[in-house]
Formats: sequence, structure tokens, C-alpha cells
Amino acid sequence: MANLLTLLRLLLALPVGWAMANSEFLSAWALALCLFAAITSDYLDGKIARALGTASAHGQIFDHSTDFLFVTSGLAGAVYADLVPEILPILITVAFSQYVLESYFLYRQKNLRMSFLGRWNGVFYFGPLLLISFARLLEDNQWATEIIFSGLNLLTWALIASTVLSIIDRAIAPFTHQRSADQKPDVKA
Repeated sequence: MANLLTLLRLLLALPVGWAMANSEFLSAWALALCLFAAITSDYLDGKIARALGTASAHGQIFDHSTDFLFVTSGLAGAVYADLVPEILPILITVAFSQYVLESYFLYRQKNLRMSFLGRWNGVFYFGPLLLISFARLLEDNQWATEIIFSGLNLLTWALIASTVLSIIDRAIAPFTHQRSADQKPDVKA
């Protein structure tokens, strides 16, 4: 059941990306409905997997990879429409690649190794897509759309900065972890 919810989000990635690039592809309400379905599926899939006892490392990578594909598809469409800077989906790709490679190859874990900043970035990456959707719903109200696009600009640059910080944090973590392990006193009982 949980993987079906994740699959729904994966299937919505391309239409949402296309709709971000071309506002005539989906109506404003259809885009809002797709985003609502995607965010709801993201919220529920893990809860359902844990409740049913079906949570697994494979399910986690499927969920996180789907989140990555969904937001980068949507943001790539927004880049095409000149709504967000192209650096954001590029940085998300770098951060996600680093997250997966570090988890599986550097730390040799069977699960993804989450970080505090990376987790919150993952939540807020849906934000620009939501703001664009709200602006399309309110396109007849010039004042509201100007405020929404100002918020979109602020959120986008905040996400760029926090993604860069997350990448740097993950890059230096192995060295600070090793240094703190080296500095612990050798206590013998």
C-alpha cells in the first residue's frame, strides 16, 4: 500500500514538471490537485509502511528517490518558465547524489543516512511548486500574485543557501566525525 502511494507521486512527476513549464498543460486547479495528491502521498506512505510493518530500506530509497524526481521535475519546469533560478534543481541533484553515495558507500549503511538540514530541505523543496500553483490559482489578483512571487523568490534563494550549507555539512562531516573519534580519551576499566 505504501509503495503504491509513492508510485502515485512518481507518476505525477512528469505531468507536474510539464505543467510548471507550460501553464496551459494543466488547469490551475488540476495542478493544485496533483500537488495535493503528491504531498499527501509523501506524508502518508511512510506512516502506512510503519503501521503495517512493511517499512524497509528499499521502500525508503524508493520514497526519497521519488521525492527527488518529483521536486526536480517540477523545479526544472519552473526553470524553463523562468520562475526559479536554474541553480536550485542542480544543487538538489548534487545534494541528493551526495546523500545516497555517502549513505551507501562512505558509511556503508543499508539505510539512507539523513541529516537535520537535508530532511528540512526535502520538506521545503515542495514550497516553490506550491507557491507557483497558488499564483496560478490567483492569477486574476495582481496584488496577490506579486506577493506570492516575492515569497517564491525569497524561498528559492533561502533553499539555494540551505542546500549549499547541507552539501558543505555532509562534505565535512566525515572529517569532523573522525577527528572527534580520535580525540576521545582511551578509558580502560
